Amino acid sequence: MSNSSQWLYSDIVKDHFTNPRNILEDEESYKDDGKGTVGNIKCGDQMMIVIKVKDDKILDCKWKTYGCASAIASTSMLSETVIGMTLDEAYHVSPQDITKRLGGLPEHKIHCSVLGDKALRAAIDDYYKRTGQVDRIKKEQARTICQCMSVTDKDIDKAVKNGAKNFIELQQQTKISTVCGQCRQEAEEYLHQSIHLYGDE
Repeated sequence: MSNSSQWLYSDIVKDHFTNPRNILEDEESYKDDGKGTVGNIKCGDQMMIVIKVKDDKILDCKWKTYGCASAIASTSMLSETVIGMTLDEAYHVSPQDITKRLGGLPEHKIHCSVLGDKALRAAIDDYYKRTGQVDRIKKEQARTICQCMSVTDKDIDKAVKNGAKNFIELQQQTKISTVCGQCRQEAEEYLHQSIHLYGDE
């Protein structure tokens, strides 16, 4: 096998990709307490997570995805990690937590790990709605990416939903990275992630 075609993933990722845990096999008969779906099938990645809850803890977590090895392995690991956690603990599990448990992911695949935690949060929020606990739903705080033009991650999401498909189109809508340019790398990384979640809706 040549260097260019070698397996780029850890043995843990390989294990979770080839033997994924907690896949939702029978969606029709599974009685979930909360369901969350994120991503966009047109961009290649879509994730659905369902949970069962008892005494404010996640009793079971199952999932289905259309995605790459990283998305499958990340969600498999996520599902194992959150079973037994309180809803609040599970809500705060981050992509970085899952990536660390997997022994790392290739840099260009990190965005694939965000689908699972976003779908999990959506499932927990759905549970809160179903059980009349809407006051427990947490509103995500906007994170400023471009300090010069005060452009946040939410502004990038909005631009993508309005049709931005590349960095030039994002700049046209938001003026991001048009002053000092120091935010460009972070902005492009977040744009790539946002397109996977919201592009071509």
